[in-house]
Amino acid sequence: MSRLKSSFFLRPATASLLALSLLSACGGKERPQADLAASQVTTIGVNSYLWRASLDALSFMPLTQTDSNGGVILTDWYVNPENPGERMKINVSILDQDLRADALRVAASRQVYTNGNWVDAPVKAATTQKLEQIILTKARDLRRGAIRN
Repeated sequence: MSRLKSSFFLRPATASLLALSLLSACGGKERPQADLAASQVTTIGVNSYLWRASLDALSFMPLTQTDSNGGVILTDWYVNPENPGERMKINVSILDQDLRADALRVAASRQVYTNGNWVDAPVKAATTQKLEQIILTKARDLRRGAIRN
């Protein structure tokens, strides 16, 4: 009976060792190389080039919230030292895992200091469009740099 048990347990172990040795023989140079600069990067919830470019573009502003899985970056109010009577707040949303222009949305809030209070003021559409353009250009540059390496 003990001989039957030992052969019963030896067979799966032998099969496992045989499978491992066959798999290790497959480790030749014929494996495809991973594309490190793919336009779709899924290690975080959104495209990593857009994510890094957004953080880089907003690095001068204080951040209040970042969520790489949801693709959200919120800044706190930023006052430009050259214009202390105005402040801005930025919200960046990365909507997709692909590096595309429509995967990025930037919203801005602006306030001006009037009579001792901060009052909401309109933001020019060109302001958010310019920031989107800066982020997209940085993201494309990051991707091109990854392709060269």
